[in-house]
Amino acid sequence: MTDVWILGGTGRSGRAIAAQLRAQGIRPVLVGRDAARLVAVAEGDRTVVAGSAEAMAAEIRRQRPAAVVNTVGPFTRTATPTIRACLDGGSDYLDLANDLSAVATTLALGDSVAASGRTVVTGAGFGVTATESVVVKLCEGRAAPEQVRVDMVPSLETQAGVLGEALAATILDGIPGVAGGGRFQGRRYRDGRLVAAPIGGDPVRLTLPDGGVVTTAGMPLGELIAAQRASGAPNVVAASSEAPSSPVVRAILPVATAVLGIRPVREFAIRRLAAVKVAAKPKPREHSWGHAVVRWPDGTTREGWLRLGEAQEWTGAVPAEVVRRLLAGEGKPGAFTPAALFGPSLAQACGAEYVV
Repeated sequence: MTDVWILGGTGRSGRAIAAQLRAQGIRPVLVGRDAARLVAVAEGDRTVVAGSAEAMAAEIRRQRPAAVVNTVGPFTRTATPTIRACLDGGSDYLDLANDLSAVATTLALGDSVAASGRTVVTGAGFGVTATESVVVKLCEGRAAPEQVRVDMVPSLETQAGVLGEALAATILDGIPGVAGGGRFQGRRYRDGRLVAAPIGGDPVRLTLPDGGVVTTAGMPLGELIAAQRASGAPNVVAASSEAPSSPVVRAILPVATAVLGIRPVREFAIRRLAAVKVAAKPKPREHSWGHAVVRWPDGTTREGWLRLGEAQEWTGAVPAEVVRRLLAGEGKPGAFTPAALFGPSLAQACGAEYVV
C-alpha cells in the first residue's frame, strides 16, 4: 500500500497537510468521525470514517496504510496507541505534537520502533521543527555545545470558531509523566538533567532580523527535548513569544496551576475552555521565526534564525515533505524529530530561509 492517511482530516491542520500533499501529487486518505464533513473537504479523495481513536487504530491495523499523519490531539492520549497500531500494520507514523510530555513519550519508543523497521516522526509542526532546525544548522560539524536557548516566534492567522476540546486539553493537562518537576511546572535542562523551571521564566526581549521586537519566556514545550537531543548540550532553555511573561501573570500562575492539579477542576476547566469562541484575527507580523543561541565551552557563541511565513501554513508543508521523503524510502528505523532525521535542509525544502 502507498496510502497516506491523515487522522483528523477535517481540521485546520489536516486540511493544510492534505493540500500540500496534493500539490506534490500524493492523494491522501482523510480519516475522521463525520462522514459528511470528510466528503465536503476531501476533493474527491478517499475517506475513512472512524468514530474514536480506538476505531482509527483498528482501521490502521486492518488496512495497513504506508504512512499515517496524526493531527488529533491531545497527543499525550492519541500518539502511543496510534503508533502501536502503525507498528502492527507496518505503517510509518508522523504527528504534530509540540507538548513536552507527548514528544518525550514518543521518542522514548525509539527502540521498539527501530526493532519494527518503521519510522516515527514527532513534532512535525512549526515550533519543534523551526527551532530544532536552527540548532542543527548551528551545530553542524562541531562538538557538543555547553548551552542552548531556543525561541519560537509564530505569526499565526486565527480563524473564527471555538477553541475545541483537543487544544483545551493540551493547554490544561500540564506535562504528565515528565521527570524533573511537577505536572504543572516548567522544565529546563541543567547539567544534562530535566529540572523544574518557572513557566514564563527566563524572559528575553528579542529584536527580530526584520526589526520587530518580541519578548519570549520559558515554556515546557517539545522544543526543549528536541534542542537537547539535536545539540547534546547539558544546559538548554526553550522559550516562546506565546508564553506569559508579565510579572503579574507569572505571580498568579502557581496558584492557578495548583488548582488545576485537582482532576475534577481540571476537567471542568477543559470543558469551559473548549467552548470559548475565538474571533478571526490576521497574522500579527509578516514572518514567523525560529531562533537559537548556542554557546560552546570555549566561549564561542553562534546565533541563528529561521524565517518563514504564516506558522499554520508551514505546519502543512513540513508533514507533507516528511511524508514525501518517507514514501521515497529516505526514512530510517526509529523515533525522531524532523530535523534530527532529515537535517537542516528539510526546513529549506519547506520554504524557510536561514539567517545565521
